[in-house]
Amino acid sequence: MKNIITISRQFGAGGSTIGTRVAEELGYYYCDKDMIVRAAIESGSLTPDEVRFYDERVPKQFGFGQSLFDFYNKPLDEKLFRAQSEAIRKVAEKGNCVIVGRNANIILKEFDRTLHVFISASEHFRINRMKEKMPDLSEEKVIERIHAVDKARRKYCKYYTDTEFGNAAYYDLCVKSSTLGIDNCVKLICEAAKN
Repeated sequence: MKNIITISRQFGAGGSTIGTRVAEELGYYYCDKDMIVRAAIESGSLTPDEVRFYDERVPKQFGFGQSLFDFYNKPLDEKLFRAQSEAIRKVAEKGNCVIVGRNANIILKEFDRTLHVFISASEHFRINRMKEKMPDLSEEKVIERIHAVDKARRKYCKYYTDTEFGNAAYYDLCVKSSTLGIDNCVKLICEAAKN
């Protein structure tokens, strides 16, 4: 049985909903961005304002020859990534958990009993889901938001883990919520975790 499940997802594909339901179904602890960020703040090295400002942003120098050897002057967001990574590892060490986002699949690649999942969906499905969740935004603004978040996640993943966001090679199971439906995605993930 896999007792550590990580879920990466396209924005609007239903990853948080699916993750919550998988955790409920299996009786696992559910851990998402807010919980990870809170743990990073509690580590004492960052203030809440610093975390909010730098959360999931790639350093401005990315792509402009930033020295990888400048260990004494790391950008604040590098500190945040390290603090979040440590928080993720602590949750995983306890086991029986579902961790959504934050490149947990790569952070925990050395851990046994893991199931790394990627959830995608068609753009049409994602737009419709997010229009319901953000009713004050026009469809055009929702589309802009989806593209912006996806782009930020790809850059963040590449910068901090040197992997490609959404590439099946980095996951054990890839599901498409727009084709399978939320219920079937939950069922498939739970079955994969149990077998």
